[in-house]
Amino acid sequence: MTTSTEPSPSLRPGGAPRRGWLRRIDRERLLLAIAAPVLAVIVSVALCSLLLAVAGYNPGEAFRLMTTYGFASDGQVAILNKATTYYIAGVAVAFGFRMNLFNIGADGQYRLAALFAAFVGGAVNLPSFIEIPLVLITAMLVGGLWAAIAGVLKVTRGVSEVISTIMLNAITTGVIGLLLVPGRFAPSVSSGSSNSIQTKMMAPSSDFFTLSTQGGQLYGFIIIAVVIGVLFQLTLSRTRFGFDLRATGRSEEAAGASGVNVKRMVLTSMCVSGALAGLIGMPDLLSADTGHLFGQSFQAGLGFTGIAIALLGRNTPVGIAIAALLWAFLDATNGQLSTNNFPPEIVNVMQGTIVICVVVAYELVRRFGLKRQQQKVGAQLAAQAAAAAKKEVAA
Repeated sequence: MTTSTEPSPSLRPGGAPRRGWLRRIDRERLLLAIAAPVLAVIVSVALCSLLLAVAGYNPGEAFRLMTTYGFASDGQVAILNKATTYYIAGVAVAFGFRMNLFNIGADGQYRLAALFAAFVGGAVNLPSFIEIPLVLITAMLVGGLWAAIAGVLKVTRGVSEVISTIMLNAITTGVIGLLLVPGRFAPSVSSGSSNSIQTKMMAPSSDFFTLSTQGGQLYGFIIIAVVIGVLFQLTLSRTRFGFDLRATGRSEEAAGASGVNVKRMVLTSMCVSGALAGLIGMPDLLSADTGHLFGQSFQAGLGFTGIAIALLGRNTPVGIAIAALLWAFLDATNGQLSTNNFPPEIVNVMQGTIVICVVVAYELVRRFGLKRQQQKVGAQLAAQAAAAAKKEVAA
């Protein structure tokens, strides 16, 4: 009988049992992380149900309509298409949040990026494999450069990025108004309404591919969103830059003492956040359904939606994905409520209460987790003291 000389796979090199990846998960910490958003959604649903009942509507019927549409094939495609845009917006904001930078200017960054991307795309007529990357690179450059203004002001003059990015949002509206006029970025005006002012339509080669499904055309940009999420996670967890970013976000003084160039990290993080924000409008701009142009009716407010989604998703790729799907579900089912004579404003109320409740829930969960940690440390110290006392008695 022979015995193998290979070490047992269940043992570590030192002889201790090797723990599986499931055992390495701190279950209590995981439950606390899940508890906050779940609690926020439950409280929001309860408040909206009460509001609907007081207004004379049937809350059960409203939620039934929303759920039915959400499980329908066309509803699922609509939700995924919206979630693609929302996810990019959430990651763009979350990148700054992980650095403890509040990039409130994502809304202005993506609108200005979409304007320049549409203008450049309309000025050329190139093959798809050149046209689409050119449009995307233009959007990222414009978004990154616009965000860099706030970064430079912060590292050179100490201006809060919250104030500077809010002001840059207002400036963006003025810049778009100055550029989006006939003879500049808009070649002509058609039939009467001011909403008809728009950039030149881009060539058909700017069509980003779509995936044909039973429920309709699914944005192929969803693959880009997944890649962005994977790169975001890998950057944070597997690179020196990600480590420096997280360290600087937790304590600039400690990061600086360890050799991190804090000013460079702040400027780089703002530029990356702005470049990601520049991609927010690309799923719509590169879709054939929207006409491949930028106009005064181009969807606004997505940057602020990204703030709510990043907050709800705890600035993690998986959490942001779940939050984006939830937000997209609420937006996509809004029309079903209107069709069935329910007030569509209830969706806005639900989204707002979710954000408020999640902030409160995270704080409650944080305090509970801190209390539990203190109890564990106290129990360990008490056990050590008891063991020491027992040894003294035995001696």
